[in-house]
Amino acid sequence: MWHKTKISELFGIKYPILSGPMGGGFSTPELLAAVSNAGGLGSFGAYTLDPDQILAAAQLIKTKTDKPYNINLWVSDVDASLIDYSATQIEEVKQLFKPYFDELSIPLPDLDVNIPSRFLHQIEAIFEIKPAVFSFIFGIPPKEILDECRRMGIKTVGAATTIDEALVLEAAKVDAIVAAGFEAGGHRPSFLCPAQDSLTGTFTLIQQLKASVKTPVIAAGGIADAKGIAAALTLGADAVQLGTVFLATDESNATPVHKAKLFSEESNYTVLSKSLTGRMGRLIRNRISDEIKQETEVLPFPLQSRLIGQLKIAALAQGKTELVNFWSGQNTVTLKHTKASDLMQALLTETSKLYP
Repeated sequence: MWHKTKISELFGIKYPILSGPMGGGFSTPELLAAVSNAGGLGSFGAYTLDPDQILAAAQLIKTKTDKPYNINLWVSDVDASLIDYSATQIEEVKQLFKPYFDELSIPLPDLDVNIPSRFLHQIEAIFEIKPAVFSFIFGIPPKEILDECRRMGIKTVGAATTIDEALVLEAAKVDAIVAAGFEAGGHRPSFLCPAQDSLTGTFTLIQQLKASVKTPVIAAGGIADAKGIAAALTLGADAVQLGTVFLATDESNATPVHKAKLFSEESNYTVLSKSLTGRMGRLIRNRISDEIKQETEVLPFPLQSRLIGQLKIAALAQGKTELVNFWSGQNTVTLKHTKASDLMQALLTETSKLYP
């Protein structure tokens, strides 16, 4: 049976299908529950939330499902370069983006480099909630945190964009590793080498990891339908993680215009850019990603996000979507479902036909 894998056994789920833990406000308890109640593993991206907000989300999740689920955090949520970033550098970058603000008739925002990391406070909420799975990106938590997760019975999942990252995750004794291919939408979660030097495709990365580590592997990036699931499993993946297809459903917290973009021809043209947030991620190409090239210096994360955040609000209000960041993976050609439960049922039915 295709659905009986190391991951389905490890996580206590019926089907080795995970929803991507979309941070930045895109995750919802409703989306998580739709996936978990269908037998997969629903995920909740919580890296932008404070501990009380994470606890509140968990309380709401409990009202919608009693099945296993995953909460995701970012180990590194503030770039180290922000510590010594000067006011002069900030002003230079602001001036680079000033024409876009002028076009929208809004002022450049005041920016404060004093942005503390939330991770060590957020982890206390994870210990209180005790989700079945705790996943993380952009690094590896301290040994003490992973040890406490094991003591509590919380399964841990780290993301790797390269063989070397997978090896250090295995050395840290995580329970599973996400093979994060470069086709995936959203941020590239590289943590050993720069993201631009860690661009292996999903199907190659699956095979590299399966040849190099014994830890179960979850394939992510460019998988959007049953054929992709079957292909990933055939190459040795123990589970799959799908993001963009769930982002496009009614249950996600993406804006209506974002969802419409995912179903449009524009989603066939995605790019990797750091111009919108300060960290490289895959999005539907827009004017800013076209005009502010990858090699151009922008503010460290998350200061760049705070700069562009004001621009995004005004651009959406004025209908200038060509200035807005819309995350998307490379493969949107088979998108058709707008209900997460319908999507899950289609994935299960069609995968069973392809991979009995």
